[in-house]
Amino acid sequence: MWNKHPKALPYLFLSEMWERFGYYLMIGIFTLYLKDVETGFAMTEKQASDLYGTFIALVFLTPFIGGLVADRYWGYRKSIIIGGVLMGIGYMMMGIHNITALYVAMTLVILGNGFFKPNISTLLGNFYSEEKFKDKKDEGYNIFYMGINIGAFICNFFGAALQILLGWQWAFMAAGVGMFIGVIIFFMGTKFYKGHDHKKGVQPGDMPFWKIVMFILVPSAVFGVIGWLLKGVESASNANSAIFGSDSTDAFIFACIPVVFFYGNLYFRAKKDDKRPIGALLAIFMVVILFWAVFKLNGSALNTWADRYTDREVTGVTGEIFGTLKLAQEVEFKKDSVALYDDAFRIQKEGDIVLKEVNYPVYFRNDNPDEFRAEGSKVSLWATNLSQSINPGWVIILTPLIVAFFTWLRQRNKEPTTPTKIAFGLLISALSVLVMVAAVKAGANGTEKVSVWWLVANYGIITIGELFLSPMGLSVVSKLSPTNITSLMMGGWFLSTSIGNKMSGVLASLWDTYDDKANFFWINFGLLMFATLLMFALLKQLNKVMKEKNIH
Repeated sequence: MWNKHPKALPYLFLSEMWERFGYYLMIGIFTLYLKDVETGFAMTEKQASDLYGTFIALVFLTPFIGGLVADRYWGYRKSIIIGGVLMGIGYMMMGIHNITALYVAMTLVILGNGFFKPNISTLLGNFYSEEKFKDKKDEGYNIFYMGINIGAFICNFFGAALQILLGWQWAFMAAGVGMFIGVIIFFMGTKFYKGHDHKKGVQPGDMPFWKIVMFILVPSAVFGVIGWLLKGVESASNANSAIFGSDSTDAFIFACIPVVFFYGNLYFRAKKDDKRPIGALLAIFMVVILFWAVFKLNGSALNTWADRYTDREVTGVTGEIFGTLKLAQEVEFKKDSVALYDDAFRIQKEGDIVLKEVNYPVYFRNDNPDEFRAEGSKVSLWATNLSQSINPGWVIILTPLIVAFFTWLRQRNKEPTTPTKIAFGLLISALSVLVMVAAVKAGANGTEKVSVWWLVANYGIITIGELFLSPMGLSVVSKLSPTNITSLMMGGWFLSTSIGNKMSGVLASLWDTYDDKANFFWINFGLLMFATLLMFALLKQLNKVMKEKNIH
């Protein structure tokens, strides 16, 4: 596999694998940690989802500036190393049980990802600009994407075992260690990056950096403050009159306005030959926002589904194996706690006295105690965050099959264009949501636990859509971007991911407002079908641009 690709690919593959090990270990436990009433921050579902959405949105917003700095000043290698170190420190700080330390840690991860994520993807693309590797670009990005998901798959087993054995802080420490291993591996491959790592500098017609600071970053900060204050006043009749559901969401959306304007300005100021490719990329960015809004529910709403609505009990030999590996934990059923549990405020009420609930496992919340449980009985439950390994597990299984399928089509001159792959990726992703609609029906709208196979099926289908879309998105950016703004346009791809991630947090925060959970998933299906129809409507023009650029 490796001998047909650049010698740098294994180092970039392993660096990204370990970086994603750290990131997805952290993401897999993040909302669970926030909602933990004993050793976490006792947040409600809405509070945790809102913070999660804001966090992952900002994580993918900073590549805009990180790509720009790498393009003009630092180069890719320096930016990637600095970004990795910042993220490693941030992950380790998350285990400090202090809200200020948590926000500082999140800030380091946000900044670090901005320097790491777009630039390692761009550096990889630079190798495939060589003629001998040109027709291997999509395959190279698929291999790279598989590395991402190997890290994402194995990390949750470490996270579960360390959390059960030693607590949240040690799980976050493991995320930091993974990130530092990634940085070391990347550094070891330095000799293979020569000739592809050079900074491009400021090109004629580029907006000076001070102008970007003054006319993009400063306005974004100002707009963000305006968004936070504009409708964030509480009243007796309206607990939160924020325009988009919360102050943080308002601030994020307003802050994005100057950045979106900047990318629009790139199109209008572009040279004649660059205008159509930039326009095509901006159209793709717009469409995939809705994909990320639904896909990123894996760390919020689908994590909640695994936690509360999925049968996680393990017995017999399986239970012994999971117990030995510390992937499962015994919990005790208390009937009185079920009656007293108040999900809205995560408290236990005893007469007029209100106490924070610390003993009641949320797993029993939608159980039937008269039919299934005895007071004081114990059950062994596999760790919720293990469900986060289902999606990357599917990626590892399906990536070789998808690569082989497109290779087979290419040999027969029938391979679809990259925009066509993205369009079908959106359609397949929409179909995956129907599995969760069926899961809600099978569980009588959450009153009965359902098999984990519903999640496995949902993730299996959306993974096919993901493999048609996400690595193809990275590939099309590197194919269509003008050479002097490649990292900047890669930052645009991550900007669309950022906006989609924030939308995902908004969607997840509405989970408790839907009495019929099927309606929650129907909304997601509608969003993806709208994106699918829009992409197919744009397909003819997008394929025309690809043909004009003589790329596939």
